[in-house]
Amino acid sequence: MFVFKAAVVGAGTMGGEIAQVIAAAGIPVVLKDVDQKFVDQGLEKAREVTQGQLGRLVKKEKLTQEQADEQAQALLGRIHGTTDYGEQFGDVDFVVEAVPEKMEIKQAVFAELDAVTPGHAILASNTSSLSISEMGDATSRPEQVVGFHFFYPASMMRLIEVIEGDETSEDTMQSAAEFAQQIRKQAIRCAEAPGFVVNRILNSAVSEIWKVRDAEEVPVEEVDKIVTDAKAAPMGPFFLGDLLGLDTVLHVAEHLHESLGDRFYVMPKMKELVEAGNLGQKTGKGFYEHGN
Repeated sequence: MFVFKAAVVGAGTMGGEIAQVIAAAGIPVVLKDVDQKFVDQGLEKAREVTQGQLGRLVKKEKLTQEQADEQAQALLGRIHGTTDYGEQFGDVDFVVEAVPEKMEIKQAVFAELDAVTPGHAILASNTSSLSISEMGDATSRPEQVVGFHFFYPASMMRLIEVIEGDETSEDTMQSAAEFAQQIRKQAIRCAEAPGFVVNRILNSAVSEIWKVRDAEEVPVEEVDKIVTDAKAAPMGPFFLGDLLGLDTVLHVAEHLHESLGDRFYVMPKMKELVEAGNLGQKTGKGFYEHGN
């Protein structure tokens, strides 16, 4: 199935970047959230990413400033912000849900999408760990519900996990993988399992770092510096956690611990930060101060 129009529900940092990625591939996209301020934030994120990408091309003299301005205007013109479903969802082919990682919220959104989108539309979730099958249960078309997990930052990371629920059809899996290619991403297909592929691998390694940090009481800044100086990763795990959102990171860690046991460690300090509302960059404070 070729996607002529897409939608993103949830205009947070990831939602704004996902909409930008889709628009950059020449596809009109609707970006929805429950409040106009969130829609505006998502649109601003898309604008920042676009200007950054095109600005780098101008510096390399691959584009003139005038060409960059024209391309930015065309790209951002393909993103349409909204606070309601209205008629804009009546002709979408593919929807990416990017709302908070709580099953009750996601199921409510999927039930709404089932009612407002055309029968052929694929309903996809950007979840990092939750059950695709349970989301499908909230719809009348579980065979057309699929996981479509981007990685942060979505504008740069090429990988997308395409996740199969219990009733997801082969046609849906294939169409989702083809859409990933359409938006210039690399899809890996996987079955529904705790952490899917990437978070299960990543958390198995990061879990050991968390354990050592707590046992040795090493400052998080020092741990991050060791990781980056060794070129083991482009940024340390604590700074990355702040960028991803500590509530999301904690949710994945707890889910893996509950599902697979003590080899997946849950860091007490992270729980304290989340309970205090210090979620990282999006709140201005996490393991680091971000000056928001």
